[in-house]
Amino acid sequence: MIGMEHLDIRTTTMGISLRDCATHSPEQTARNVYEKIVRLGSRLVPAAREIELEHGIPIVNKRVAVTPIALLGAADPLPIAMALDKAAQEIGIDFLGGYSALVQKDLAEPDKTLIASMKVALAETKRLCGSVNVADSRSGINMDACLMVGQMLKDLAHATREQAGLGCAKFCAFANAVEDNPFMAGAFFGPGEGECSLSVGISGPGVVAAVMREMLSDAIRRTAYKITRMGELVGRKVSERLGIPFNIVDVSLAPTPAPGDSVGEIFEAMGLERSGAPGTTAALMLLTDAVKKGGAMASGHIGGLSGAFIPVSEDAALAAAAAEGALSIEKLEAMTAVCCVGLDMVVIPGDTSAETLAGIIADESAIGVMNHKTTACRIIPAPGKKAGDHVDFGGLLGSSPVMSVSKFSNARFIQRGGRIPAPMQGLRN
Repeated sequence: MIGMEHLDIRTTTMGISLRDCATHSPEQTARNVYEKIVRLGSRLVPAAREIELEHGIPIVNKRVAVTPIALLGAADPLPIAMALDKAAQEIGIDFLGGYSALVQKDLAEPDKTLIASMKVALAETKRLCGSVNVADSRSGINMDACLMVGQMLKDLAHATREQAGLGCAKFCAFANAVEDNPFMAGAFFGPGEGECSLSVGISGPGVVAAVMREMLSDAIRRTAYKITRMGELVGRKVSERLGIPFNIVDVSLAPTPAPGDSVGEIFEAMGLERSGAPGTTAALMLLTDAVKKGGAMASGHIGGLSGAFIPVSEDAALAAAAAEGALSIEKLEAMTAVCCVGLDMVVIPGDTSAETLAGIIADESAIGVMNHKTTACRIIPAPGKKAGDHVDFGGLLGSSPVMSVSKFSNARFIQRGGRIPAPMQGLRN
């Protein structure tokens, strides 16, 4: 499974609370943040590598998630952004998430300041990731936040235009964001979490694709059970080595561009000629449900997102399906009703307006709000690129065709602003 089917632990993510770091001075807050992350996180990478060697299980990424930075209330969050990136480099992790704001109901001044700063913070740092929760099932959809995020993405794409808008790959817009997500770019350590803990995100789409040649849901459940047990073993070993509590296992199938490590290949093993063919949403529902059931049997600590990711550029089979015209952004949106997140690593034309970006985020949020599930957008308006062009980000971010979006205007609707109220099923205690 490890040698031939790309089984690995995709990430060990240490959550660190920064609530005790806030001061009246952004510079002093930044120093407190840096010192705490280095103090608590300095052993994360060595401990993970020790467990890798002892058990022969690859751990691909070592990461940190922190308290949403907007909650620290800094008048200028940029010094904190730079301190976060510096701390991430110091302790040797791959990414640090939590340059985030929770604005599902309204925008406070620190939220506005942080979102406005993202075009600089995410462009000028290497390891820092950010997110904004614009909606949830109890509050509805904050349309002002959707538009603000849409404009920020335009600015961030322009600021990283030499890398085809790569800065946008470090940002997620969420509905119903969870507090214990270990996966980037949307990880943060929620205010309901403790002082420090360790979470694990597993992988294994290649293993699932292999068993698909035998049978469907029963095989997926059994495989998810085995992978989850392995994930919890690794998580507990690393957390024990670090002397911090073990938090959750995120039972998600997270693909990479490597051949044989693809959720799209699972669909093809099920009998679909290409991802996006009629039946793809049903196949994804079967996959997500079976993964959750197998994981739930294996551990009492399931959390995070737990399901199947469908990141277009990071999944070679999905990217190929998009290039062939089998997979459209509209079909992807339908699939997000049953996957574990949403529109993920979708590259769109660089001239897409801020209002259209806001509309895509609002549509995705509507699916999450109505269905009481997490949905997200990680969309990249690639400067200077048009539909049909190709973008190569390299590494785990992969490559993708530029997908077309509707040319019909939604500007009057988006510019109404305000909040779309929660549906009736959200009014429950």
